[in-house]
Amino acid sequence: MRALCATDLSAASEAAIENETCLECLGRIGVDTIHLVTVVPANVHSGMPGMNFEEQRRRALDQYRTVIEAAGFDVETHVVRGTPYRRINGIAETVHADLSVVSSRGQSPLENRIIGSTARNLARTTVVPLLVNRVERGTDDPEVLREHLFQRVLFATDFSENANRAFDAFSYLRHATEEVTLVHVRSPKDKDVDADASPQEQLAEHASTLENWGIETQVKVRHGDPANEILAVESEVTPSMILVGSKGRSRIRRLLLGSVSEEIVAQATGNVFLVPPPRAV
Repeated sequence: MRALCATDLSAASEAAIENETCLECLGRIGVDTIHLVTVVPANVHSGMPGMNFEEQRRRALDQYRTVIEAAGFDVETHVVRGTPYRRINGIAETVHADLSVVSSRGQSPLENRIIGSTARNLARTTVVPLLVNRVERGTDDPEVLREHLFQRVLFATDFSENANRAFDAFSYLRHATEEVTLVHVRSPKDKDVDADASPQEQLAEHASTLENWGIETQVKVRHGDPANEILAVESEVTPSMILVGSKGRSRIRRLLLGSVSEEIVAQATGNVFLVPPPRAV
């Protein structure tokens, strides 16, 4: 598998990319090649006196390369210019990445803005599964908040096609996963709508699959606002990661994992693994 790791060369990015446990987790799910990408914003001009941004960033990536190669990965580096999220998505398609990784500072006490603009835009537009890796904020020497990336997973589903596609990610995540909490949220609009099977029955099917892989599971059906309830469960069970699909529409004609997935990426305390719809051909 190929992972694209995007970095702005900040202390937060360095903490995530060079964390030994995080690298080990990527290896356990089958990643063997890492593409390190940094983007020089289009409004930063290399012709400014005394400035050679591309060369400075290339040297910084070479330092990361040494650490990651020592952990057993093949590494390729990319220094490009443009709009960060667009160039990251473009490179992910070009190198046929299986997932992208971006670090993000943890929860901000101001307003409700927790992730940076690049992480937020990637959550809206990513062409491959996106791992948002939370890093401490408010410190000059930050650490990854939950370095065992895939160990304890909270999987949120509305039983849509794309939510099921997100569940399929366990085909490789399971090699690093020990516990899974399966969550479905019924909103007030659902109570008079009959589904083919009850949420408990549908979650039980997922649980059976995971248990056959030796993964401990628990099931929760909540009622209320989907994003709020999913985040409340995160607070209760403290997973290392929330797994969620994006832009999903359930067969009973309600939207859950679309704008809600973006809200989860923005507000979750821990890591988030976001699975988008298939790439457009």
